[in-house]
Amino acid sequence: MADTAVSVPRRSPLAGAADRLAAVTRTSGGVVRLAELPFLAQVNLRLDAKGAAADAVGLALGLSLPLEPNTVVRAGELTVLWLGPDEWLVVGPPDTQRDVEHRIRAVAGDEHIAVTDVSAQRTTLLVSGARAPELLAHGCPLDLHPRAFGPGRCAQTTLARAQVVLVARDEPGAGFWVLVRSSFAGYLTDWLLDAAAEYVQES
Repeated sequence: MADTAVSVPRRSPLAGAADRLAAVTRTSGGVVRLAELPFLAQVNLRLDAKGAAADAVGLALGLSLPLEPNTVVRAGELTVLWLGPDEWLVVGPPDTQRDVEHRIRAVAGDEHIAVTDVSAQRTTLLVSGARAPELLAHGCPLDLHPRAFGPGRCAQTTLARAQVVLVARDEPGAGFWVLVRSSFAGYLTDWLLDAAAEYVQES
């Protein structure tokens, strides 16, 4: 019997909004830049921060797990976000989640850990440009001034009432990652586009 399986191209939650996001970047003169970073690998990790597995996992990933609340550690293509005293989110390039999982499980030994691929749960919006903190402040309760939420910081918070994980990127001018559940991505994108309208009018 002939194989009739058809490969369906993968579609990101915000594929239909790409042109509108790019238009903000173009018409604001770059003071606000919006884009989706689709399909990033996201692996949730739970373990005892004081146990042997923490050091072993850190070595396997090429970094030390962040132990200070709401901080980020980055090494190479991997970024690890502190989510709680025994919980982290490992973020990597698209389609690397299986490799990340394998590297963690290979060194866990008999230690009690939980490793969960949550890549399909969220998408990521990149919000950057000189007015990015001001734009996000319209709907986020956090103080986003660099002194309070500077590069290398992260937080589980709300943006326009949607639950998000917000990350202040550590590269110069890199702005913020907004990790949002796929089911809320369209709503949040519409909110960001509406909030960015004032910057488009200024250009």
